Order: sequence, then structure tokens, then C-alpha cells
Amino acid sequence: MAIEHDELRRTIKNKLFNNMDFSREFSDEEMYELIDDQILRECRELNISLTEKKRLRMELFHSIRKLDVLQELVEDSEVTEIMINGCNDIFVEKKGQLQKQEISFESREKLEDVIQQIVAKCNRVVNESQPIVDARLENGARVNIVLPPIALNGPIVTIRRFPDEPITMEKLIEFGSINRYLCDYLATLVSAGYNIFVSGGTGSGKTTFLNALSYYIPQDERLITIEDNAELQIKHVPNLVRMETRNANVEGCKEITIRDLIKSSLRMRPDRIVVGEVRGGECVDMLQAMNTGHRSMSTGHANSAEDMLSRLEVMTMMGMDIPLSAIRGQIASGIDIIVHLGRLRDKSRKLLEICELTGQIDTSGKIEMNTLFRFEETEDSTDEKVEGRWVMTGELKCDAKLKAAGKKLPSKT
Repeated sequence: MAIEHDELRRTIKNKLFNNMDFSREFSDEEMYELIDDQILRECRELNISLTEKKRLRMELFHSIRKLDVLQELVEDSEVTEIMINGCNDIFVEKKGQLQKQEISFESREKLEDVIQQIVAKCNRVVNESQPIVDARLENGARVNIVLPPIALNGPIVTIRRFPDEPITMEKLIEFGSINRYLCDYLATLVSAGYNIFVSGGTGSGKTTFLNALSYYIPQDERLITIEDNAELQIKHVPNLVRMETRNANVEGCKEITIRDLIKSSLRMRPDRIVVGEVRGGECVDMLQAMNTGHRSMSTGHANSAEDMLSRLEVMTMMGMDIPLSAIRGQIASGIDIIVHLGRLRDKSRKLLEICELTGQIDTSGKIEMNTLFRFEETEDSTDEKVEGRWVMTGELKCDAKLKAAGKKLPSKT
């Protein structure tokens, strides 16, 4: 039955294209009318239900105007990740579980058409000479594309889908990712202007957490966000400037990097700068901004808060040739708080550590770190469900910014 359905869809689509007037633009309503007329003609003598005709109608419209077989997945609010490994193998992540989908593109050419449609809408280019690109969909979903000859089993597309509505701290509390006291604690630090760095592994929810944390930025600030692909959904700050990097292309457009955008942002009178993620030499410019009075927030990949310090050192070395001792001094005085997130074995995402950088270097030459809170598993945990609690392990030592802002940390209950 599936083969018959696919064959009928291909037949109707081919006849649609043969009869269409490509000298003019068609509105979505006109396209639906053309599809309906063709379905009626082709299905007049076939025993096809109304449900099947509606399915045909939507599939044809998605194939012509949208992202073909991907459109339903992109619109599914339960899907968090879509993975296309060539035209025949499509996987999704739903509720933390990977599932193979019983759908495929009708041809490799159709998948390549969809890829070009995606990159064209965000002014990016991908081809054999430039086979790797990052892009985004209209709904803000992040897209990574790798083409042959780099990808051996056909075009590879990975789509990270974000919720239609930004996930707030209230939602994270409901999910068990953080508790109320820690939420209030971090809210106080953000409003007081502490420089906060969110670390975690892939899929741990760094961007989601940064977005939720950004809600506590005072509304009267001038906020500048800098990202490779615009993902942050900050809506409560009126004086908001959003900037995104740009790749070089064959038309002669110069590449605009995170480093370029950070340097430019310093001349835009920012009260606070939010860098979506640091991966390389731009770490130098972020630290310089933090060390010259610009309040900042950012994220980075690491397996622990301590590992994040090592990665920051390496990334800084990638951008500037200065002694390690000087780099550690810049990190220690620039970043105030590291919030480390993790994805646990039961697929839940939780805040695992909150650490303070005291601004000091210890006797071994390493940055002094004061762990404030840590998530600890309890005996109730199983392989299927992780149970635990957040334990306070230290007091905030550097309270100058709190006092300057007239803030107090929430009282312990």
C-alpha cells in the first residue's frame, strides 16, 4: 500500500509540474487549488478515502513549498533532533530516545533541493567546494549540513529543534533540572552583573539554560547577543541588538566571525554582551570584554566545571600567544561563575555544579575555584531514574558586585 501511495504521489506531482505556468508566482492558496484539482482527476476512478486524499494533499504541498518529508518532523513539538543520513535513513530524537522513521526522500536530488532551500533562506552557501555549513530554519531550529565527498553515505543533515516557546526557569524547575533556591540564587547573580559561563557536554541544554538565565537581565539594559546561528529567544529586553556570523561566499562576501562581532559590539555601548558559544580564538575577545567592565554571559563545551577552565585556557592560546600564567589571570579575573550542566543516564538534564572563580591563583599556579553547589545522587537512584539533591558546599566569597548592585543572596530555607 505504501508503494502504491508513493507512486500515486509521484504521478500527481509530475503532472502538476507539467501543467504549471512557471512564468508567474503562485500563492499558497493557489497551489493548494492546483493540488486539489490534480488529486481529483487522478483519484476519480480509484477507491481512496478522504483521509488518504488529505494526506496526499499535505505531502504534495510540503514537497513543493516546504521541506518535503521533513516538514511534519520540523512541526512536531515532541521532536528535539532530526538526523538525515542520506535520502533513505531518517532518525529523530523524541523524549530522549532515538527512533528510525519509516519515511524517505524520493531521490537524492530532492534531498539536495531541500538543502539548497534551507541554506538560501539564511544567505549561506553549500556545495562540493564548500561542503560543510551551519544554517537555521525559519522557526529557529539549528541545522548542520555535510555534503559528499566529505559525507560518504550521501548528504547529511542534522537539525536541532528548539521549543516553539522559550523554556523558562519555571519550566526547568518543573522538569527537575534545577530547584527554586538555585534559580533565585542565580537570578540574583545575573541581575547584579556577575559574568556567568555555562558549561556542559553536547545535548546538556546549555543554550536553553542560557536563554532561561537571560530572563533575569534587567529590562533597562542595552543587551547585545552574538551567535554563530541565532538561537537565543530573549524577548523581555527592549534595547536588544542581535548579531550573527557570516561565512565567506563565492560572491566575494567577507567572512564575519564571532571575534569580529565581539570587537564591534564593544563600540555599541553595551551594558551586557551574551555570546552564544565560544569554541576558539574568540575566547580572547570575550575575556578582554569581561576584564574591561563589560558584563557578559556565554557557554562552552566541557565535561566538568574544572575541565571548562582547561578548555578556556586552550581556546585563549588559539587566539593569542601569551604565557599560560597571564591567560589564567585573565580567566580568573574575567569570569565570576561557572554553571555546569549534564545529561544523566536517564536522559534527564540537570544543573550539576555552580562554581565561583575567586580571582586568585593557587600555589600550584592553577585558578582557584570555590564550588558553591553540587548535585549528588541519592540511594533512591536506579539505572532508569536518577534521584538526587543539590547540596550547598561553599559560600560566595566575592560579593563586591552584589554590594555595588544593592542585592542580597536569597536566604537559606
